[in-house]
Amino acid sequence: MSNNSIFNQMPPVTKNLIIVNVIIFLAMTLFPEEIGSTMNRHGGLHYYLSPDFIPTQFLSYQFIHADFMHLFFNMFALFMFGMVIESIMGPKRFITYYLICGIGAGLVQLGVNAIEYVQLAQQLPSEVVQKVIHEGAAVIAQGYNYSDPTLGNLNALINASTIGASGAVFGILLAYGLFFPNREMYIMFIPYPVKAKWVVIGYAAIELLQGMGHANTGIAHFAHLGGMIFGLLLILYWRKTGVIRKNGGYF
Repeated sequence: MSNNSIFNQMPPVTKNLIIVNVIIFLAMTLFPEEIGSTMNRHGGLHYYLSPDFIPTQFLSYQFIHADFMHLFFNMFALFMFGMVIESIMGPKRFITYYLICGIGAGLVQLGVNAIEYVQLAQQLPSEVVQKVIHEGAAVIAQGYNYSDPTLGNLNALINASTIGASGAVFGILLAYGLFFPNREMYIMFIPYPVKAKWVVIGYAAIELLQGMGHANTGIAHFAHLGGMIFGLLLILYWRKTGVIRKNGGYF
């Protein structure tokens, strides 16, 4: 491989994040029973009432992906936008931003889950809810769920895991839109370039609408929004405190 290859020119944090995500995905794929199921159950982010929940999942869930396409799109977006944002922020501030966006995405997702939990739990006797909390994780670990729709939805909410780097990646996309609002981008199925600020606003609107629509797609739409929200708050804080980027300017 040439020293001038794109891989070698990538800034260190972006490059190492991609490497770590790929290694974990390969390990889970090659050893689905030994590593895959363990990572999903103990590394994926669970609702706080789940017996499988541990606080470190706010970090670990960001490095687990469901399948190749899930990994590919997240890593492609990290490659495209992460290199630019890391060059602006510098490695230390970029990894801080990335991880905080991911943690924030998880917090927002669990907050939305809490609202949904209350709505579902009100439809069931308390002893049934407690049974789902304590026994549902084992049911999901075996690849099953309750046949009753309400029980099944409650169990999935409590004991199924949220995984993926999407929350952190959406935070990076938000940063790109803030730093380069008028830079034009080509989006799939749109034959003409769109300014970055409209891309960010459009993605945020789509995630909000899909999340509020409760579409059962298996996609954590509010986690994506959470990554954007925490990214915006952090950037506004850094602006207020006058943080200087690598080239001496302010962002």
